[in-house]
This record gives sequence, C-alpha cells and structure tokens, in this order.
Amino acid sequence: MTRHVVARAAELQPGTRKLVTVEGRGIVVLNIKGELFALSNTCPHKGASLCNGLLTGLVRSTKPGEYQYERAGEILRCPWHQWEFDVRTGRSYCDPRRLRLMQFPIAVEPGASVVEGPYVAETFPVAIEDDYIVLEVP
Repeated sequence: MTRHVVARAAELQPGTRKLVTVEGRGIVVLNIKGELFALSNTCPHKGASLCNGLLTGLVRSTKPGEYQYERAGEILRCPWHQWEFDVRTGRSYCDPRRLRLMQFPIAVEPGASVVEGPYVAETFPVAIEDDYIVLEVP
C-alpha cells in the first residue's frame, strides 16, 4: 500500500469532512466523533459525489410502534438517489434489482432485519501520525 499525507489532523475536527484526490481518485475523509473514515467519493450506483451526502443512522424495529435509532452519523447517504453506505464497511443497503413499484401481500412477522445489498463503496485505511492525517491506497 502507498501512504499519503492528506491533511493536518487539526484541519479535520469531529463532525467535518474533506475531499482529497489521491492517485487520481476522489476520496472523502470523514471525522465522526473523533474516529476517521475514508471512502471513495464516487457512488457505485450512478457516480454521484458522496462528499456532499447526508450522514444519518439506522432505524431498527422489533415490533410495530417501537423503534430504535442506532449508529447516528455512521451511514452516508448519496445526494442523488439516497442510497446509503455504512462508513465502517462501505456496504450499501440497496439492491436495484429489487427496487420496483409493484403490489405485494404484507404481514407482520418476527425476526425481520436489514439485509445488505451487493454494492460496496471502496474504503481506505486512515490514521493520524504526528499531527497529520495519513491515508493508505492499495
């Protein structure tokens, strides 16, 4: 892996992000509650810039009328089509082959959970070394 200094650590305070170009690739570096993440800036769906996407969380429900908001700020939403990517893994929770408008029977059953889609936003190792943010690119 090739290592690149992309910013001073002081430039990227918690709650901020920075778009950098490394070896010709746009990469968004995020500081979420003091933890750094780096993902490809290009949405694998249609190529939108993920740097401008909303950071949100996940809503989980164990039964009707009850829900929990989890992982606040760890899900990056594409600004074009609202696809969501986990900043820790790059995994998407969308599968375009299943997105269509049809009518289906509906029922409430126990054990429902979020299923990860097949698309992944590329992630990169990122760390702070001697007050600089260092990004590794394979």
